[in-house]
Parts: sequence; structure tokens; C-alpha cells
Amino acid sequence: MATKPPTGDPVQDAPQVTPPKHAAAGLPAIGHTLRIAQQQMGLARTARTLLKVNQKDGFDCPGCAWPEGDKRHTAEFCENGAKAVAEEATLRRVTPEFFAAHPLADLATRSGYWLGQQGRITQPMLLERGAQPDGGDRYEPVSWEKAFAVIAEELTALDSPDEALFYTSGRTSNEAAFLFQLFAREFGTNNLPDCSNMCHESSGSALTETIGIGKGSVSLEDLHQADLIIVAGQNPGTNHPRMLSALEKAKTAGARIISVNPLPEAGTERFKNPQTPIGMFKGTALTDLFLQIRIGGDQALFRLLNKLVMETDGATDAAFIREHTHGYEDLAAAAKDTDWDETLTATGLTRPEIEQALAMVLASERTIVCWAMGLTQHKHAVATIREVVNLLLLRGNIGRPGAGVCPVRGHSNVQGDRTMGIFERPAPAFLDSLDKEFGITSPRGHGYDVVRSIQALRDGKAKVLFAMGGNFVGATPDTEVTEAAIRTAALTVHVSTKLNRSHAVTGRRALILPTLGRTDKDVQESGKQFVTVEDSMGMVHSSRGNLAPASPHLLSEPAIVARMARAVLGGASATPWEEFERDYASIRERISRVIPGFEDFNAKVARPGGFQLPHAPRDERRFPTKTGKANFTAAPVEYPRVPAGRLLLQTLRSHDQYNTTIYGLDDRYRGITGGRRVVMVNPADAAELGLADGAYTDLVSEWKDGVERRAPGFRVVYYPTARGCAAAYYPETNVLVPLDSTADVSNTPASKSVVVRFEPA
Repeated sequence: MATKPPTGDPVQDAPQVTPPKHAAAGLPAIGHTLRIAQQQMGLARTARTLLKVNQKDGFDCPGCAWPEGDKRHTAEFCENGAKAVAEEATLRRVTPEFFAAHPLADLATRSGYWLGQQGRITQPMLLERGAQPDGGDRYEPVSWEKAFAVIAEELTALDSPDEALFYTSGRTSNEAAFLFQLFAREFGTNNLPDCSNMCHESSGSALTETIGIGKGSVSLEDLHQADLIIVAGQNPGTNHPRMLSALEKAKTAGARIISVNPLPEAGTERFKNPQTPIGMFKGTALTDLFLQIRIGGDQALFRLLNKLVMETDGATDAAFIREHTHGYEDLAAAAKDTDWDETLTATGLTRPEIEQALAMVLASERTIVCWAMGLTQHKHAVATIREVVNLLLLRGNIGRPGAGVCPVRGHSNVQGDRTMGIFERPAPAFLDSLDKEFGITSPRGHGYDVVRSIQALRDGKAKVLFAMGGNFVGATPDTEVTEAAIRTAALTVHVSTKLNRSHAVTGRRALILPTLGRTDKDVQESGKQFVTVEDSMGMVHSSRGNLAPASPHLLSEPAIVARMARAVLGGASATPWEEFERDYASIRERISRVIPGFEDFNAKVARPGGFQLPHAPRDERRFPTKTGKANFTAAPVEYPRVPAGRLLLQTLRSHDQYNTTIYGLDDRYRGITGGRRVVMVNPADAAELGLADGAYTDLVSEWKDGVERRAPGFRVVYYPTARGCAAAYYPETNVLVPLDSTADVSNTPASKSVVVRFEPA
């Protein structure tokens, strides 16, 4: 039997910290993982469920978007994947009786961890602030008909469709995402913010400009064939654990690996592969060169490497540059003045370290650069990723097997959502195709991204927030500003499987619409359904749940969108929403006629393992940019300058966490247990600032608006971070990230470069 959830809020302020001697990553604490799974699911359900994760006839893990190979292990999941599945397939239930016992004021005091541990939501719930006779606002059960009537009432009362915001989480399937954006555009708005706005928007912006498509150009097989893999601003051991197997295979084939990161991370030091006996006990040392870079110094590093490559006789691929690129002379002119001393200041590296990295670059014929949030969440993030592309273009490493760009997406279908049209700035060609297929007229004006959506709520320009999954409040920056903005809304709606902080921060009216998860069977009028997802490398495959739904009152995401569309649009819509709900194959048939690469969608996705989407730079060395070629760029080099007595803080995840979902209060690879309110500081910096190991401090962020943002009560942990840098977990530190501190071009929150001072708690 599954155990009961916690009865109260766990103690968060007294973590126990062991010396940071990192264990080898990859070998899960099997007993710990299975214990968590059994606590949530029970023994039989654990076995039945985990053996279907990431299998060709099973369901896609609701965690990360790392691809699966053609040959799959029996246990094709990582430790955090098992936790994600256990959280979704839990036997715990959040019933109307729970909400009766926990009014909104009580839910607002609970931690995200406690909320998530309560279990699956079983019925639609409605909250009307100020409507309770006793003054205690609380959610009450409602029928689905009533829920959709409330949505229709509020949406049709708006002065303009642009007063509505339709947010999408990365776990939404292709079918649901396509219907969601279709409904929004038929309703009349391009306000389609999504979680990409907060993570890889900088990657998409940079790649679209430089190579013509905002996705990575490599496959899993390319990683296995690479001579050199540079992992920059990424912690695979915690955030993309199955990537470690690919790195191990590359190492076995002779690849070398450079890790570029402010913190040493277990995942890139040594990997113990639980799938092989040798791997379990011996492990593989992955990193050949660790460059412990200062936060935000990556653009300076890659610019200097590019200068040195161009100055080395025979180091550039002259034929590739001549035939396939544009702008080489501009880059050469900008790089000419690159200064060693300034680069060393920006990066905190030594000259021998950079020279060793250069030697490894020059020795490699096939180079891949992988990156994640450590590169994307800075003011100069887009320029940094452009500089990464410059390095690959100089050596002809795009459109070559074993080489290319590899932005590692975090959430299961975040890339697929964007492919399906979840984007506030859609391409005219996409809208033309959508309009032709459905006989509608989509709006052409750009909509709001996440940051602009919050600003619109704050400024009274938006009144309804509809979130298709995710934890909008927990994921977004400037927590106090964001929560105050959301409370001004007329209606907030969250399509959810479980509780999170967003359910405790509401508009005047609030709905929780419980939905099926990836592990649940989805049976509609035409029979059992499946959905599809796109992984981080452009592979599209099916996902089929195998468990009885958590409640008979749940609807699937496609059904929720279809019924909402009927309630809101009524007879004015000629779109066959009923058919879409009845049979998801009909959705895929329409997708095949709207989105290039999905021709014969139903037939292709029926193949075991799915199919790969076309990628012109990879497949043809064709670059669909404005110049018709791959573009070198030459932005001025930037890096953060930090005043004396301050440190530069990056927000990050613990090992017991995925995005904003907290599985537990430990961070095993970093030696931290029992709490999350910790700030990791280099001992030398701590000594200069008078911070004792174990002391409690308030973190106060400083930005040009002069507003004080404070995160109180963090325990100082001595940790070997880069000098001048600190690290702490989000969402606890989102309060420190100013809403208007964003990346140029992409408008992604600059969560990896927050200037903070320390004040006694």
C-alpha cells in the first residue's frame, strides 16, 4: 500500500550539509528510488508502471526531453524519471474534502513540496473570492459544464481577445498543443506564452538567426560519433541524467569532453552506469577538461577561442565558410581586438586552461556543443549562443555527422509545443496554412510572452490567465510582483494533475481542471487513444498510458480544449471540435496538412520509435536564414560586473527536483540533505564577506530599478563555486529575479546572473 502524504509543512530551514565530495553520478540510490516509488504507488503499481517508461509501446517520461535510442533497456529511465512517474502515478488523492479542510489562506502558507505530496486532483474545483459566507475563500467542486460556462462567461466579457493569456507547459502533448493554439487564434489572440520563454527562448532566437531553424542539429547517433563534446552551462547528472549514458558511449568511442560550468557537478565528473555491471562498480570519468568559468563569462571564452582558431593556419574550414556562410569578415574584425587579460577577468580562467581547450578544439574534426540554462538566462544570452555557433561554423561543424549544436531541452514536450504553433510571434506562413485548413482568420499582431504577460496583468491589460499545465507562479521571476499581478485577474484557470503554488495565488475566480497524466489510459468515444511528443533532437513518437485514471471525473487535455472551444465559440466555429475529442487521429490528420515535416503523420508515428523531423542545416547544409546562408555574428562581448561586497547568484535545481516540482529535501550529489534554503558560496568569498559556514543570511538582490528584493533565512554552505559566484535553489530565489531583467532579443528572465548582497537573518 502507498503511504499517506506528509501531514504538515516540512522544516525547510535546517539542512544538513556534508563535505562536498561528489559521489559518482548516474548510479541511482536504487533502494531510495524504489522506496519513493512504492510510497507513492505501491509495489505492484511500481513494477507495472516503471517498466513502461520510455518504451516503444509505453508512455513518454513526463520529465526531461532527452531522446531514446532505437534499442531500449528494460529500465529505460533515470532516478528523477522514476520520481516523476511516481509523483504522477501516486495513489494519493486530493478530493473535495481536502479543499473543504484547506481554505485558500491555508494553501498559501504551504510549501510547494507539501502541496505536491498531497496527490492527484480528482474533480474540477471552483473558487470565488469573497463568496464564502464565513469569509474563508475555498475551492468547491463543480461540474465540467459549470467550469466551461465560467470560462465562456469571462472570456466573452473581455473588451478584446488580447486581454486573455493562454500559457502552455512543456508536458502538453502535440495534439493538445495544436488544439490549444488553434482555439486561441480562432478566439482572436496570439497571447500564447509558454515555458520556452523562460528557458531556451535564447537558443531559439540565436539559432533561427544564425542557421535558420531554432532547434538543435544533432541526433543521438551524432553524440556517439563526436570527437569533442563541449558541455556548457549544463548539469546533466541532475537535469538530464540519461544524457550521461550517451556521453559514456562517446567516451568509449574515443571522444573527449570539456565541461564549462561555475560549479563542479557529479554528473560530468564520473558516471556509474546502472545498466552494466562494470558501469555500476567502476564508472567512467567523463570530463577531460573542467573549465570553472565565472557566471556569465561564456561569451568571452568562446570569442577568444574563435579569435585563436582564426589566427591558426589551416584551422578554419575555408571551403565550408566560402560556400555556406555569411559575415565571416565582420566576425574576424570584431575578434581581432579580443584581449587576453579581459577574457581572463570575465571568465576567471587561466591562460593554460584556455590554451588546453583550444588544442582540443583544433584536434577535433567533429565537435558538438551542448548547453542549457547556464547559457540562456543572461542579458547577453543570445549573443553568447551566437558565439557558440561561430565556433562550430569556423570548423565546418554543422551539417557534418558527429557535429553540431545541441541545446538540451528540459521538459518532455517543450520543443513539440513550439513546433505545434505555441508561440506569441508566429511565422506568417504558419498562420496562412492554419487559416487555409480551418477557414479562419488568425490575428497577425504579436502576442505576449511570459514576462510581458505578467506585465500585462500588472498593468490591467490582461484579465484572464488560462494555464495548460505547469506551475506559472512557481516558474516565473519576481515572485511578489508576479503574485500581485495574478491576483488582479478576473479569472485564473489551471489544467493540472496535482497541486502547486499556482493554485494558491488566484484571480477573483479560479478554476482547477484535473486532467489525465502520461501514465493514464485515455479512452474516448472511438476507443483507446495515444498522444505524441517531440524530444530534444526532433524525434516524434507516441505515448500510451497504461493505468486506470486517478478519478472518473478527469478529462484529457485535448478534451478540455475541445469542450472549452465549444462553450466559448459556439456555433460561430466550423472547426470539428467534437471529432477532435472523439478521435485524436483526426487531430494528427489536420497537423499533417498544416505543419511541414508531419505529412502522413498517422502512418509515420505508427512506426516503432516514431520518426525524425527534417532539419535543413543538418540534412542538406541548407540554411533558411534571411541571407540564405549560415550567419556569423559579431556582437560586442559582455559579462556581468559585480560591485565590491556582492556576489553573482545563479538559481538552479537540487537533485530532488524537476523544474518547480520538489520530490524531496535532499541534494545528494552536492552533499546537502534536509532542506532547500541554502546558498552555496566559495569559502574564500565567504571569508571576505564575513560569512561563516552554517550562518543564516538574507539574500537581497540589487538591480538598476533600486527596488529591494529579499529572500530571507538562507543557510550559508561553503562550496567550491567559481570565485565571485554563488548558487541557490529556485523557486525559493525567484523572488530575487527582477521582472524587467531579461535577455536581449529573447526576453528570457536573467535568472543566472543576479547581483546579491548578504544581510544577517
